[in-house]
Amino acid sequence: MCGRYAMTLPHEAMVQLFDAVASNDLPDGPRWNVCPTTQVPVVTDGGGARRLRPMRWGFLPHWYATPTAGPLLINARAETIARKPAFRAACRERRCLIPATGFYEWTRDADGTGLPWYFRPSTEAPLAFAGIWQDWGPDAVATCAIVTCAAGPDVAMIHHREPVTLAPEDWPLWLEEVGTGAARLMRAAPPGRFDRYRVDRAVNSNRVEGPELVDPPIDEE
Repeated sequence: MCGRYAMTLPHEAMVQLFDAVASNDLPDGPRWNVCPTTQVPVVTDGGGARRLRPMRWGFLPHWYATPTAGPLLINARAETIARKPAFRAACRERRCLIPATGFYEWTRDADGTGLPWYFRPSTEAPLAFAGIWQDWGPDAVATCAIVTCAAGPDVAMIHHREPVTLAPEDWPLWLEEVGTGAARLMRAAPPGRFDRYRVDRAVNSNRVEGPELVDPPIDEE
């Protein structure tokens, strides 16, 4: 799964990177500890121009009476996304890109305490997670989820799932700007896409923020 990530690009950099028009209500950044249910920047196809807009990270199916009426859907599994009632329409019609500069996964020590690992691109290029989105409720609250797949070699030693990350040449297909066959994009990253290292346990708290969260710990365990 992907349950926490970092997004440290300025709005202007995201606009340039994705060739998008920015909404004026984007969430403040940078963020080194993006948590579920918060507002995150998302790229959608705007019918001729891409839009960079805020969405709630936590997909809400239309039948939820309240945001807490069912499970918190922050991820959608690539293997079942086209069949699950919650996701199948969005998978066909409402795909998006979720910008990130890195993400976290956890192992556990002998006492069961979570040990966080930070994954970042092996190059300087930011990440674009494959996502889906949907408006929910009478106020059309925009919500999104990150598509995940079985982990590739860079992530598998730490966790069995990873977020689907898309190369720039694949963005038009995922956003339905060109062609068909986006399902083939839902796969693990090739070897060497990510660097990883242990970080401080402070990131285990969803109330902690700051660039020190992605610093390697002084004492490796």
